[in-house]
Amino acid sequence: MRLKYCKISEKSIDRLLEHFCAGTPALCASEFASVNRHTAQLFYHRLRQVIAYNLAKEAPLLEGEIEADESYFGGHRKGKRGRGAAGKVAVFGLLKRGDRVYTVMIPDAKGKTLLPIIRETVKPDSVIYTDSLRSTDRLDVSEFHHRRVNHSEEYVSNNGDHINGIENFWGQAKRHLRKYNGIPKEHFHLFLKECEWRFNGGSYQEKLKELRRWTKKDFSLFVGRDDKSTSFEAVKGEAASRCKAPLTASK
Repeated sequence: MRLKYCKISEKSIDRLLEHFCAGTPALCASEFASVNRHTAQLFYHRLRQVIAYNLAKEAPLLEGEIEADESYFGGHRKGKRGRGAAGKVAVFGLLKRGDRVYTVMIPDAKGKTLLPIIRETVKPDSVIYTDSLRSTDRLDVSEFHHRRVNHSEEYVSNNGDHINGIENFWGQAKRHLRKYNGIPKEHFHLFLKECEWRFNGGSYQEKLKELRRWTKKDFSLFVGRDDKSTSFEAVKGEAASRCKAPLTASK
């Protein structure tokens, strides 16, 4: 596959795409594809930008049974863990059972932060399952049906309520990101969207086919652009401007 503004050979491009989909780190993939490690790292970075761009452009509104939860990413540190831990990146996630997950970095887990994201991403009258986080109290008097699970007592309530789906995603995402020896915070949103894409995608062959299609169409959009112009908010805005209708399912 030939890419505009890309000097890597077609054979090496195909190899890098295959290893990216397989979860091979860029350093190892560079040896398999016979390219410089810096070339492989930059190519992987461009692939994550393409993924974030297309997820923002194609994001549908979620409806039905939705699990909502926040999680914290970062290396192991002494002191408090989880909510309120210093130096961690806070992420909010919404998962439609049996379908897909949506994630976004958040400055905090307060109700005034989370509720607008839910309203922008989930259709009214959907059933939203959460843990006992106090900031979700506003859902009790919202246009959604709110059900809680008190994790200090149980992980599945007597009537079957749980948020095990979104917890499973957090586990998968953290296992995937653990292979990297630290991720710059300014690039974390791209790695997060990569994890979202991996979780939502189908088989290896289906993901590879989708990534090839996206890369051939959109790779040149990100060549020669700085990191500020490829933040998720910037990518989302550009994706919206290229669509006939504005995005309503991304934050």
